[in-house]
Amino acid sequence: MDQNHPHPTLDALPAGRVVCADSMGRALLAMAVPPAERRGGFLQRVPVLGRHGALPEPVRRAALTAKAVDEAVPLDRIDDIDAEAVADWIVSRYAAATYPAVVLGSPHGAAVHLAAACGAAWLPTTFTVTAPWPGGSVTDWAAAKAWGAGLAERILARNPGITVRQVHDPVLRGSLCGATVSMQVRWRTLPEAYQIFLRSRVAAGGASVLVRDLRDWPVSDGPPGYGFQVGTPTSGWTAEDYRPDSRALTKLLRSLGAEDPPSRNYESSRQYAETSGEPAIEPQLRRIAAETGSAGYRVLFRDPHGFSGAVADLYKVWLRPSAQARRAVVASGRMIDPWPVADDRKVPYWCESSSRQAAEAAEWWLAGSEPFDAVDVLPDPPGTLHDDTATLWHWRTIAAFGRRPGTVDALLAGRYPLLPPAAGRATRRLRADPPGEGQAGPLSVHQAVRWLKGNGPALGLLVI
Repeated sequence: MDQNHPHPTLDALPAGRVVCADSMGRALLAMAVPPAERRGGFLQRVPVLGRHGALPEPVRRAALTAKAVDEAVPLDRIDDIDAEAVADWIVSRYAAATYPAVVLGSPHGAAVHLAAACGAAWLPTTFTVTAPWPGGSVTDWAAAKAWGAGLAERILARNPGITVRQVHDPVLRGSLCGATVSMQVRWRTLPEAYQIFLRSRVAAGGASVLVRDLRDWPVSDGPPGYGFQVGTPTSGWTAEDYRPDSRALTKLLRSLGAEDPPSRNYESSRQYAETSGEPAIEPQLRRIAAETGSAGYRVLFRDPHGFSGAVADLYKVWLRPSAQARRAVVASGRMIDPWPVADDRKVPYWCESSSRQAAEAAEWWLAGSEPFDAVDVLPDPPGTLHDDTATLWHWRTIAAFGRRPGTVDALLAGRYPLLPPAAGRATRRLRADPPGEGQAGPLSVHQAVRWLKGNGPALGLLVI
């Protein structure tokens, strides 16, 4: 067996087919990999919700539903999902023999910017799987749970080292959540490929940095290892917004063509949300760090905007006194590419969604920062529209924070809010800027963690 890339079992479904191509984690992984190591056409792929924009809405909805089902893992291959093979596939994205550090954990763009600044690999500790739901309904939450629990039991039977969290979310997935189910697979223990990477491909004196999102959410339990939640904090909505009697939810469901009210028929309790990952990974990382003589750090947060602001502030310190560091890039969702940002010495602030909450948090960060010469904005069209969607006016307000007018990318503005483009749009837009004054010197991961430890608590971070 190749110690860097353990071979998956022969009957395993190819990992590139297992991991949902529209998931945030898949997009962040594609962008975390250094440009010279990228391969495949993923960055040119338009998300399902971004297609067929010229069709009448009922016809378009049917076309998108059919495409989502076609791209999901086929029902007769659910038993062939191999989480270890997925981990091997993730590790194989990285071609260099060694890296100065590894950043692991929750899917958050600031973690990817942190990894890029330190020359580190970014390894997610969760991944998303979608599967068809024949006869499904956006509003039949009890049936969604029953169907998803059955599929999860099949996945868990083959993969004892994981848990499965089903997320039924009409805010981020629109009508697609009535035709497919979305399941967040979370490693309970570090997969073998990750352990090998940490032991053999982290340079001497390096480090691992575990980033965990500690937000909680109402979760309904099911079979051992499985949980079900309606909605997600990453949408920008609160758990109360997803209540069946919520006016905002009712309005959204009607816009999706759903006439019946949600049928909630289950009990729930507050637990870590789907993005948190499993806490048992932490002691494993500490043990590997001790055995290899590397350092092991943890960055914990409950406010995703605070983490974005902390990493953006770290960039300001790292890039100072460069004149280029007087430029900022505010991006949301999949519109992220950390490498041209770092190359051009820009300061990145990442919004996890295109919600008003996320846009307003970016405004507060800018208001508390020394003015930038210019602020450019890359808003990711979310694919659905609701009362809490940030408008183009919000993004243009953000662009106006600079000493001179910034820009909201014209292509993104033209597709906003219903037609998300390929993730590669961010790369093309960022690479189109005039070249900067030269790359910044490398940021030591140890210096970065020390700075976050000293300055992060004011922004809600706990760094250990």
